[in-house]
Amino acid sequence: MRFSGTAVVWREDNCFVAMCIENNVASQGETMDSAVENLKEALLLYYEDEVIPQYSTRYIAPLELAI
Repeated sequence: MRFSGTAVVWREDNCFVAMCIENNVASQGETMDSAVENLKEALLLYYEDEVIPQYSTRYIAPLELAI
């Protein structure tokens, strides 16, 4: 079974945070790549004993607002 999801990555203080938007599982790392790799490990643990849901394709759209 394969899981296909979308990760959002951002810098927070001295590390990067990666979060899967389909289930709010998150992890962090010193680099963007390590944060994503750590997120993959976290997702494996999260779905270890669960049925993996099938999500429809997600699209990321940048937003800019004048506030």
